[in-house]
Amino acid sequence: MKTKTGLLIALVLSTCVAMAQQATTAVPVKTPKAVMDQFMDKRFGMFIHFGPVTQRGTEIGWSRNDQVPEEEYDNLYHEFNPTLFNADEWVKAAKDAGMKYLTITAKHHDGFLLWPSAFSDYNVSKSPFKRDIVGELAKACKKEGITFCIYCTVLDWHDKDYPIDNPHHPEINARKGDMAAFKTRMKNELKEVITKYHPFMLWFDGYWETPWTTADGQEIYNYIKSVDVNVITNNRLGKVTDKLSGDAVGDFLTPEQTIGKLNMAEPWESCITICNQWAWKPNDQMKSLKQCIQTLVTTASGNGNLLFNVGPAMDGHIEARQVARLKEMGSWLKQNGEAIYGTKGGPYLPTAEYGATRKGNKVYINVFERKDSTLNIPLIPNAQVLKSYFLNGNTVAIKSDSKGYKIELPATLPDENCSVIVLELDVDATEIPVIKS
Repeated sequence: MKTKTGLLIALVLSTCVAMAQQATTAVPVKTPKAVMDQFMDKRFGMFIHFGPVTQRGTEIGWSRNDQVPEEEYDNLYHEFNPTLFNADEWVKAAKDAGMKYLTITAKHHDGFLLWPSAFSDYNVSKSPFKRDIVGELAKACKKEGITFCIYCTVLDWHDKDYPIDNPHHPEINARKGDMAAFKTRMKNELKEVITKYHPFMLWFDGYWETPWTTADGQEIYNYIKSVDVNVITNNRLGKVTDKLSGDAVGDFLTPEQTIGKLNMAEPWESCITICNQWAWKPNDQMKSLKQCIQTLVTTASGNGNLLFNVGPAMDGHIEARQVARLKEMGSWLKQNGEAIYGTKGGPYLPTAEYGATRKGNKVYINVFERKDSTLNIPLIPNAQVLKSYFLNGNTVAIKSDSKGYKIELPATLPDENCSVIVLELDVDATEIPVIKS
């Protein structure tokens, strides 16, 4: 009897050890490739930075304890009443721009929530406005076929459980904080937005401060996957040292205010502002149409997405000049979107003169400026050019020699911002290795 009991105990113990080892060595759940491919095919999205700080016209989060004293900043929500906010109009501006997804700063580093939460009283329901901004945007996006995404923060200078209160003067921080309690609240808030608003993607920021670790980021990533495996996250959940590198927790790279380099191995998305400041600023300088279009094209040419930011004004409306600029981008995309949506970057590295995208048997040469009567580009190995023409336009003469292709350009390009030349090949253009100049 003792022998049988001993064998039974040994069997149970060995089974437990094996299960523990299996759990330890299990590969973390990742976002399915099909979902990531769907995200990258969109190519163009709207980023929106918005919150009570728009009443001061200073930067969201970062102006707390800087341009705006902490006590004043933290009480701005008592005055927050953006009566001109209209989710349908915001989404229409994105759709008219040719954008395929929208990301709202539901919670920035100042800790204020743009949705009525059961886990924090520092939220929009406690303001004079009261309405659920996140919920209304999610509904408007669904109605218009725009993919809805949410920005969250991994730090919160307002939360008493987060150890840092003032990043500008960390030496005066008096908080001890409680990171375990902080992460529990974060999980509750994330589950709340995932199950209530069903975002396609969660965009994180705030990874750099000492209290947050890569292990924390992996814990949150795993938790998100336990709620909904298909929710995408960017790479700022971990302690990333370079927003262009992949050594972080998340699904895609996030170069900020700069265009990423051609990268066929890892998905990436550049976040860039239409003006200078992320949140609304009076009379902020806006980018020209040429800058906007060429930023989008260069991003796609590098095999990335562009998350283009607008900052609605304090009353909740997006400035007419920004809406007009976005609509101009949409007009260009109506004519040339074939060269952007659902494409891959390359096979040529982007230059100041052109950027290239590809799809099927076509290579799209997106010409930024006419420097000469001919555009010279390298040869595509083991391929023949069957046709060459402007997208939706006339045939373009092309000659080749051992040095490359010579494409004849008209005296005036069809579009002064960016003209698209299509090269139809006798091979699958997406299989061509990157060609260096």
